[in-house]
Amino acid sequence: MNTTVHLFADFVCALLTAFQAIAADDVKQPSAAVLEAQSQRIAVIEKALPAVLAVFPPTGRGGGSGVVISPDGYALTNFHVVLPCGKAMKCGMADGKVYDAVLVGIDPTGDVALIKLFGRDDFPFVELADSDKLCVGDWVFAAGNPFLLAADLQPTVTFGLVSGVHRYQYPSGTLLEYADCIQTDAAINPGNSGGPLFNMSGQVVGINGRGSFEKRGRVHVGAAYAISSNQIKNFLGALRGGRIVDHATLGAIVASDEQGRPVIDEILEDSDAYRRGLREGDEIVAFGGRPITSANGFKNALGIFPKGWRVPLSFRRDGRRYDILVRLAGVHGEEELLEKAGTIKREEKQPMPLPEPPDQPNPTPPENPQKKPPFNLRPARIEPPLPEIVAKHYQEKRGFANYYFNVQEQRRVWQAWQAQGKPLPAERAWLLAGERAEGGPFSLRIDDAGVALKLTSAEFNWTPGDEFALNLQPPHSGGLLTALYLWRRLAKEGLERFGDVYYFGAAPLAEQPGLMDVLIGSYKGVDCRFYFEPQEGRLLALEFFADPEADPCEVYFSDYRQLDGYWMPARMEVRYGNDVFAVLNFNTWRTEPEAAPPANSHP
Repeated sequence: MNTTVHLFADFVCALLTAFQAIAADDVKQPSAAVLEAQSQRIAVIEKALPAVLAVFPPTGRGGGSGVVISPDGYALTNFHVVLPCGKAMKCGMADGKVYDAVLVGIDPTGDVALIKLFGRDDFPFVELADSDKLCVGDWVFAAGNPFLLAADLQPTVTFGLVSGVHRYQYPSGTLLEYADCIQTDAAINPGNSGGPLFNMSGQVVGINGRGSFEKRGRVHVGAAYAISSNQIKNFLGALRGGRIVDHATLGAIVASDEQGRPVIDEILEDSDAYRRGLREGDEIVAFGGRPITSANGFKNALGIFPKGWRVPLSFRRDGRRYDILVRLAGVHGEEELLEKAGTIKREEKQPMPLPEPPDQPNPTPPENPQKKPPFNLRPARIEPPLPEIVAKHYQEKRGFANYYFNVQEQRRVWQAWQAQGKPLPAERAWLLAGERAEGGPFSLRIDDAGVALKLTSAEFNWTPGDEFALNLQPPHSGGLLTALYLWRRLAKEGLERFGDVYYFGAAPLAEQPGLMDVLIGSYKGVDCRFYFEPQEGRLLALEFFADPEADPCEVYFSDYRQLDGYWMPARMEVRYGNDVFAVLNFNTWRTEPEAAPPANSHP
C-alpha cells in the first residue's frame, strides 16, 4: 500500500514539474531538423495538390477523385468512379474552378479510367513514379474527395506509411481485380476512389481504389489499396487510344506443389504458352522480368499486363532452365468484357438493372398485372446532353470507350512514320535484292499484283485473292509473302483505305527497349500488327496472323538506311514459331512502274 502511495506521489510531482515548465515557457522547441522536415513535407504537398481532382457526374450526385498527369488535361481515376458518369463528367480543382471532362479509355478489370479535361492547355500535373522502388515503411500521402467533403474543391490530405507492396486482392464481384497493389495505412475513405497516392517527392505511386472498412459505417480501419503506377503505365497507351482494355491470362493455372514452388497445374493446349513448350509440372522461375517464388507472386506479376503483350517467361524442368516469350490472351471474351464494362446497349444485350436512384419515383404498374413486365420496370435513365466541347471529342464505336481518341493516336503514329520513316514510293513496284545470311542471293518484287521471291534454288509467287490466308508462301514461314504485301499496302493505301485499322496501344517488342506504338490492321479477314518506334517513327516489326489461334509470321526490320529521302531497312529477320526462318540482308532498293495486274487478281 505504501509503495502505491509513493508511486502516485511521484507521478503527481512529475506532473506538477511539467506544468511549471510549461508555465515558465521552459519546454524545449522542436529541433531544426524536425522543423525542416515538416517544412519540406508541407512544400511537397502544396506542390502536388493543384493536380488533384474532385470528379462528379453531370447530375452532381455522387463522385470521387482523380489526378491530372499531363499539361493538356489527361487525368487518371477509377473505372468505378466514371461508370455512373457516362461519357462526360465535371472535375473540380484546387483553383476553385470546375472543368468539363470526357471519358477517354477504361480498364474495367484493373479499375482504372483515363479522362481528359478541357478549358486550358497548362493544367497543373504530376508525374508517375516507379512504384517498384517503394518499400514497406516509406512515407506516402493520399489526396482526394472523401465523403464528398471538397465542396470548396480543396482536396483532403491524409498521411501514412506503405504497409505492404505486391499485395493481391481477389476480384470484387465478377470484375475488379487488384493485383500487385500497394497497401497503406493512410486514411482512404469512400470518395477517395480514383485519387492519387503520392511519394514524398510529390510523384504518383498509385491510384487509390479499395479499402478495408468497418462494414456498418464504411469507416476506414487502417488498410487501403492503391493500383500501382507501374501497372497503369503498361495500360496507359491503350487508354490514350480510347480502348476498353482487358487484362491478360497465360492460358494456364499456376499452383503450389508440396515444396511450395509455383508449378503449372493445368494448361490449355491452344495457348501460346503451350506452343512455346510450357507443360504441366514445369516450375515457373521468372515472369515479366520478375523472379517468381510463389503462386501468389505469379498472380501479382500476371495482373499488371494487358491482353496481347508478349512477355518473357522462364521455367525449370528436370533441373534445366528454359527462357521463352509468351503471348498473353485475354481474361474475358469480347462480349463479356463489353457487358461488364457497361457499354453494351440494352437492345444488344440486357445487362443487370442498375440500382434505383434514391429519389426515383415508383414506376406506374403495367395495365395487365397477369402479363410479366420487362426485366426492368423503372424508366430508362436519360443522360443529359453533352456539353459542346465534350461532344466534339467523343465518337462512339463498338468495342471502344471513345473512338475519337483512337483516331488521334492512329494519325500521330502515321504522321511520324511519314515524316521520318517513310518507305519507298508505294505507287510503284518495289524491287529489293541482297544476300541471305544462310548463304546465296535473293530478290523480292512487291506490287499490287502480288509478291515474288527468288532464291538460288527456288522461286515463290503469291497473288492476293479472296482466299487470302490459305496460300502461305514460302512453306514454314507463316506467310512471309502475304506479310510483305500488307507492309506495302499500308504504305500505299494509308489508314483509311488499308482496311479496318485501329491503335492498339503501346507494347513491348523482342530485343527492343521500352514500348512500341502498335497499329492493328484487318484486311480480308486477317490481322496484321505493325510495331513503330515511338521517337523515330520507323516500322520495326510486323506480325501477320493467318489464323488467330496459331503462330504469326514475324518480320523484324533493322539497320535503316536513307535512299533519295526514303528510309528502307538493310536487314530483315523472319521468324515463325520458335524458329528463325530467314535473315535477308538488302543491298539494293529500287522501284519501277507496276505491271498490269492479272484479270483474276483482287488487290
